Amino acid sequence: MQPSRWPQARALFVRSPKQARRLGGLLLNLVYPGACVCCQTALEEYQGVSLCEPCRGELLRPRVACSRCGSLLAPGMSGDPCPRCRELRLKFTRAVCLGSYDGLLRTAVLRMKHPADRPLAVALGAHLATCVATEFPPSEIDVVMPVPMHWSRRVWRGANSPEVLAAAIAERLRVPATSQLLVRRRRTIPQATLSPGRRRANVRGAFFVHPHRDLAGARVLLVDDILTTGATLNEAAKTLRKAGSSDVCVAVLARAEGLQSK
Repeated sequence: MQPSRWPQARALFVRSPKQARRLGGLLLNLVYPGACVCCQTALEEYQGVSLCEPCRGELLRPRVACSRCGSLLAPGMSGDPCPRCRELRLKFTRAVCLGSYDGLLRTAVLRMKHPADRPLAVALGAHLATCVATEFPPSEIDVVMPVPMHWSRRVWRGANSPEVLAAAIAERLRVPATSQLLVRRRRTIPQATLSPGRRRANVRGAFFVHPHRDLAGARVLLVDDILTTGATLNEAAKTLRKAGSSDVCVAVLARAEGLQSK
């Protein structure tokens, strides 16, 4: 891969130009003037699309996690990979998570699935982008991709929060973002309704990649809202690697604990 091609392709890959993002931010500020986008508590001073201190403290709790699968490490647990993922054949090499899928973060992730809570996705996307920036130098990522939603579910729901998160990360890292190369070819059953053993079969072959010469050798950061067993992200990463990507890492808002890939 020739890395110099990616800046030239930015206009193709980045869905929202900088001017559109600025306009979107202004509109969001008009809708949520001086209030926390999570609890709607009035902020002491105007901070735009932001979180209040109590919500920020609850949503952004420090955690020690495995860098390979993102699982929370128990006191005294060590190793990279950790005992939970040491025997797993993961197609992604690293996982960055903002927090565990419980409490207020779980509520926030569920709210972000609706278009009306896009401001919350924007605010949390900024914090996830900061987390990613501390883990990955821009030179280690060539392109950011959200996990795609099937077109029929996108029409029904009207929003795909991973796209908002991916845009925030790409802007922070100053690398291209695209939601046009990786596509969900069929409408799968929602993973939350399935047992861990059925999740891999549910998403097997669910993705395909549009051919693109610059994907060969590309280091991809794959973005989603939740990582549970890792079946969806693993299948998407496998598809990207078959298409020529040299490395795939993942970034998610929340890591569900207790369910592991099998």
